[in-house]
Amino acid sequence: MSRAALIGNLTAMLEDASFLVSDRCAVRPKSFDLAARRGEDLLLLKILRNIDALDAETGAEMRRLGEYLDATPMVIGMRTRDEDLKPGVIYFRHGVPVLNPDTAYDLFVEEVPPLIYAAPGGLYVSLDGNLLADEREERGWSLGRLATELGVSRRTVSKYEDGMNASVEVAIQLEDLFDKPFSSPVEVLEGAEEVREADPTPSPPDADPDDEHVLHVLTAAGFTVHPTSRAPFKAVSESEDDRPEMRVLTGHSPFTEAAEKRARIMSSIGTVARTRSVYFTENRRKREQVDGTGLVSCEELAEMDDPDAIRELIEERAEKPAEA
Repeated sequence: MSRAALIGNLTAMLEDASFLVSDRCAVRPKSFDLAARRGEDLLLLKILRNIDALDAETGAEMRRLGEYLDATPMVIGMRTRDEDLKPGVIYFRHGVPVLNPDTAYDLFVEEVPPLIYAAPGGLYVSLDGNLLADEREERGWSLGRLATELGVSRRTVSKYEDGMNASVEVAIQLEDLFDKPFSSPVEVLEGAEEVREADPTPSPPDADPDDEHVLHVLTAAGFTVHPTSRAPFKAVSESEDDRPEMRVLTGHSPFTEAAEKRARIMSSIGTVARTRSVYFTENRRKREQVDGTGLVSCEELAEMDDPDAIRELIEERAEKPAEA
């Protein structure tokens, strides 16, 4: 299956599962292909046939965007260089959760989360340690007795009951011994933080020198500006002062056909992410919007020195996101 067909199939699957899905981010560079929302769950999805194609810089950008937009970054792929991805298993690349399409279907359509995750050394599950301790004590077994049954040390059983994760083989043994499961679902929509091993959110990239004057104006207008490196927009800007909070996807360039295409994609992403979007142009335009993305010329900015007026102009030009 081609990557384009895979993206089309996953878009249809998400829409069938009542997700609002953005247009495909058919621009370069791009750290994700689709944004999708259902209720309060926002996903930033990168779709790959071979997940080894996800490099560290893209993974870092996806994680930063997840923090800026209150979203879960996620990769959906078919295989690694060496093997197909197993259904029902969560993998990780550069701190980003990875699912195969069957696992995604189970999670989003059937609403059955995975139980297994891959980590160095094999496949693991998250055990409900309190339930395990209760069942062991109800049966009258000591830690040593359960350790003998599992072929592990008494200290290891104690760690299981304290919350240490276990191999799939141990989880199967426990289920056979007690005739009930002890595995807890992996909370994929929370970034699978309880099982993934990842560094803190990577530091942001430096702003493009060509964008610095625009970002400086936004900062002066009371926005915290987060530059991006591989997104379809140049920055995520958010105001968090005493005025109502506003989050804005920010673009900047001469206004060409390519810029207009990017502005349309920003509008589609903004609709899904519930953000405004604004494109700062190096030339004046008669139009004030592209599909809800506000257009503001740098010449207009240069004529304004009142931060409140700049904010009001953005609010006027860029459509307010729907909350539904």
